[in-house]
Amino acid sequence: MTISKSTQAGSARRLFTLKDLWPFLRPHRGRMALAFVLLCLGSATILLVPLAFRDLIDFGFGQRQNTSGLLGSLSLNGHFAALFGLASLWALTVAARYYTVTWIGERVTADLRSAVYARVLAQSPQFFETLQTGEVLSRLTGDTTLIQTVIGSSISMGLRSLFQFTGGMVMLAVTSFYLFSLNIGLMAVLMLPLFAIGRKVKKLSRESQDKIADASALAGEILNAVPTVQAYTQEQRETERFKGRAEISFRTAIRRTRFRAVLTAVIIMAVMGSIIFVLWIGANQVRAGSMTGGQLASFVLYAMLVAGGVSTMAEVWGDVMRASGATERLLELLHARPAIVEANAPQALPQPEKAEIQFEHVSFRYPSRMQTAALDDINISIATGEIVALVGPSGAGKTTLFQLLLRFYDTTHGTLRFNGQDIRELALHELRDKIAIVPQDSVIFSANALENIRYGRPSASDDEVMAAAKSAQVEEFINRLPDGYQTFLGERGTRLSGGQRQRIAIARAILKNAPLLLLDEATSALDAESEILVQQGLNAAMQGRTTLIIAHRLATVKKVDRIIVLNQGRVVETGAPEDLRKQSGLYARLAALQFDA
Repeated sequence: MTISKSTQAGSARRLFTLKDLWPFLRPHRGRMALAFVLLCLGSATILLVPLAFRDLIDFGFGQRQNTSGLLGSLSLNGHFAALFGLASLWALTVAARYYTVTWIGERVTADLRSAVYARVLAQSPQFFETLQTGEVLSRLTGDTTLIQTVIGSSISMGLRSLFQFTGGMVMLAVTSFYLFSLNIGLMAVLMLPLFAIGRKVKKLSRESQDKIADASALAGEILNAVPTVQAYTQEQRETERFKGRAEISFRTAIRRTRFRAVLTAVIIMAVMGSIIFVLWIGANQVRAGSMTGGQLASFVLYAMLVAGGVSTMAEVWGDVMRASGATERLLELLHARPAIVEANAPQALPQPEKAEIQFEHVSFRYPSRMQTAALDDINISIATGEIVALVGPSGAGKTTLFQLLLRFYDTTHGTLRFNGQDIRELALHELRDKIAIVPQDSVIFSANALENIRYGRPSASDDEVMAAAKSAQVEEFINRLPDGYQTFLGERGTRLSGGQRQRIAIARAILKNAPLLLLDEATSALDAESEILVQQGLNAAMQGRTTLIIAHRLATVKKVDRIIVLNQGRVVETGAPEDLRKQSGLYARLAALQFDA
């Protein structure tokens, strides 16, 4: 069976994936250098221990006087004191190196998480059409933990083991070149299974992380919909679905573990077998008088260091392969290019206190369904301060207009202008800063009421926040909460009713004080009494601002300046509410259905 050049190139590329972490390591070169110095010092110290044992055995316990050994002419007590000194020095260097490399690992992991998270937040909504949030969370947590383990522990252990292996091999050759020659021949065989099984471990590690991410994505989706799951009595079915994905993840992890276990067993058996064989040869040399007992003891200790180094390197290699797979997954997020790209030299927004909107021959198709036009040749002009309602059946393109205004997507054809300026030539932050939106499904964060409203303008004072709350009729229920504005609202606002969550969102939009206000069925979740109260707040908020309202309930837009009726992505009617009712078009039919009912 032959391997194509492209496959070989792919394997080589994956092998060096961890090098892409260098931008995160570069700022900590000083600490890395310190860790390397400590590593060298600790490795040199441990390599001196077998020599000290050799002198202790040959000269401390023997009849011969030591005048040329490592410890000179020390007494027996002096030999033991020297050994303790070496052990103490080794302990201090190990502890210092552990702290240094762990700090680097934790720092790099935190920076990597932040960079990936920032990159994800910069993506447009179409990025999440195919990637679930649970998958992103799995990469931010599980994958970065694997990388932290390698950077903060495994690589250091691997280098230490490599130094011990290299230094031990040199000292084995110095101590007894004959035994070393036998040992090196046997050790060469150990490299064969290391690379073969290690490649399989890396492939299985990537697969295992993907399966874990699948399970996390499913769990995240279902936990966000627990009331629906329970209302439809699907708890058992969802449990079985998650159990199935967890089982697949388990089987993949066990396959990976099996290969790592085989790798470890092969290495340890081969190493120990070679050591025992070489020791048998050495014991015969001591009996024949061609080698001293101290030399054999030091050879054994060096052989143990070499064996330990090889065993640890095998473990580290498995960790590195897993981290390499995790790094690939993270880099996919880190290198993801946002679909919405800002202009290289953004233009300033003319008259930023106003909002005049023009849709010029705008057509749009969602990337996930290019065969269907969501908008088709839309031409709309909205003057500053005008209040316009967008009306039409579901799927007509009303929400799509809002998404294009916020530049969550770019138009497929045509131009969208804000105060005469093509919005693609504006900085995203400046564009969105001039737009306040109240979505149909209001978002409440895990914070208190005050901070949820302040999200509209983080620099706002408490008085400004409370004034916005009063305008949106939020005070009516806030004062009944246990701690008023300081009351924690629960995850996704679980402690509030739908209408109360909507009023919080309206207060947030009022606080933002943007010249363009987008209302996506802002009163749809309110009862009749609350709707009247909130409508008063909205009327105040709309004064002097350009306002676009998506409305299915036509009773809420009787007093707008103009209604634009959309159907299948096209503008089919436009005019004042009363004028449209007199016509026999789509709006008249919708109005008849609702008002007659």
